[in-house]
Amino acid sequence: MDWFTLVKRYYDNDRYNKDNVAVFVQANKITDVQYEEITGETFTHEGIV
Repeated sequence: MDWFTLVKRYYDNDRYNKDNVAVFVQANKITDVQYEEITGETFTHEGIV
């Protein structure tokens, strides 16, 4: 499955927010670089348990 394409589509259609996208980084489905490409912001690991 192409997680990047799926998550980007959902984010672009306002189905996911930045917190939702961060979950996919934490689950190793997308990279922090892909997070930045999707959201336009740098991924930080602050607040992650």
